Amino acid sequence: MAGRSARQQVQRDEDAWRREPGEGYWHALLEQGEIVPERVPPADPQQILYPLIADSAAEEPASPPVEQDAELHAGDWEAARDALARGEPVCLTVTGANRGGLLVEWNGLEGFVPASHLKETPRTRDPLDRASALSRRIGESLTLCLIEVDEVQNRLVFSERAVASGADSSSALLRSLRPGDVCHGRILNLTSFGAFVDLGGVEGLIHVSEISWDRLGHPADLLHSGDEVQVQVLGVNPEEGRVALSMKRLRPNPWADVESRYRVGQIVEGIVTNVTGFGAFVRLEEGLEGLVHVSELAEGSLMHPRNVVHEGDRVRVRVLSIDTHKRRLGLSVRQARDVEPLG
Repeated sequence: MAGRSARQQVQRDEDAWRREPGEGYWHALLEQGEIVPERVPPADPQQILYPLIADSAAEEPASPPVEQDAELHAGDWEAARDALARGEPVCLTVTGANRGGLLVEWNGLEGFVPASHLKETPRTRDPLDRASALSRRIGESLTLCLIEVDEVQNRLVFSERAVASGADSSSALLRSLRPGDVCHGRILNLTSFGAFVDLGGVEGLIHVSEISWDRLGHPADLLHSGDEVQVQVLGVNPEEGRVALSMKRLRPNPWADVESRYRVGQIVEGIVTNVTGFGAFVRLEEGLEGLVHVSELAEGSLMHPRNVVHEGDRVRVRVLSIDTHKRRLGLSVRQARDVEPLG
């Protein structure tokens, strides 16, 4: 059932593209903006407040937590460094507080959220009032970004503001994009219908038909996750957060001036890209393929075109016809034999 659901989702995505040709489909990501964390260390552990008694700022605090064992948590620190690199928001529960901020637990490690990195910072300057205000947030769930990992100093620092900053930055970038803009991005994911690209906090989609002027069976035939690419913005819908991108539009359309480069009767070379029962397709250059009908492969009758040519073969062909409007080239292998290329 899960496999069927996944296939149904892919089909819905492809159907959405058919309904809205030329637009990209994107899944929003909240990316962390460039944040220089304030160096606000946790206060003395003896000042940590725990939710044993409501409003117990003046009471004797509970025993401080046991220091984190570096060897015991080696794997957790590695996971923390990976999380820092990804910059993905996480939802954590406040477990304690001190006058400098809030304490949270992440994967067995104790983390700290400086008060300056909270969306709502206590306004009072009195240390006890400040600590009391922060202690009332114990038990709350916060959406945070990891902004500092220091295993040597035993520091794991989170920020609530970084999440909002990343969302605001993404929203601003989305609103600034215009059709025709040229951007640099990084391939995040490949699907059968296109490639998702990170533009720096905003994700867009290059539909498979916009990757290359050549026909592609799958985006992975040309692209890989992590590739740096240059793209042109085709369309933007800030309300729905959709960005359509193209790679091929940054290169000349090979059909735009095909008649200035090729002429009927010309002998040229190409690569066989596909062999079917009715003939073979030959690529002359990027985005420019012609059909050699089975009758133009060789003299006499054939059992199958593969008796003459195979995918990947380099062949000489004669141009028989050019139809720019329908984007069709008629080619012949049979009529190019024993004829010198005309250029």
